[in-house]
Amino acid sequence: QVQLVESGGGLVQPGGSLRLSCTASASIFSFTHMGWYRQAPGKQPELVGRIFKTGSPYYPESMEGRFTISRDNAKNTVYLQMSSLKSEDTAVYYCNAFEFGATGDVWGQGTQVTVSS
Repeated sequence: QVQLVESGGGLVQPGGSLRLSCTASASIFSFTHMGWYRQAPGKQPELVGRIFKTGSPYYPESMEGRFTISRDNAKNTVYLQMSSLKSEDTAVYYCNAFEFGATGDVWGQGTQVTVSS
């Protein structure tokens, strides 16, 4: 089973930027899509965005504009660039990978992002 490890979380001031990384233990090329979810305290998980095998990204309307997902297949890594961060972006961010068939969904352990002055 491929393992996903997130990094790059931490404390950032409102208006700041942060880049999260998700590195897989094996090739990510076979995954139909990879993406990021987040879960704030007391709230349901929500999709931040995903990037397909073709390289095309998808963002829910509520996430468009401040979040950018990219992938580097050679490094088996997916990135989430976040800008103009707000306090409501505070959450645990989880990397996700999906492949049709037996693999299904794979999740990372999450990384905490705290936006506060």
